[in-house]
Amino acid sequence: MDITEAILKTLKEVGEPMKAGEIAEKANVDKKEVDKAIKALKAEDKITSPKRCFYAIK
Repeated sequence: MDITEAILKTLKEVGEPMKAGEIAEKANVDKKEVDKAIKALKAEDKITSPKRCFYAIK
């Protein structure tokens, strides 16, 4: 599974904003990889940041 897919799936399952470290822990992915994927997902406008350092699905 692609890292971006894992992040989107994790955010969808939890249903509330999460920190990058929490996403990495739930998805069993390295935090550095999650940070890169989050940056890409924000550029694609698939996720949003409702408050600093927290991310949620749009």
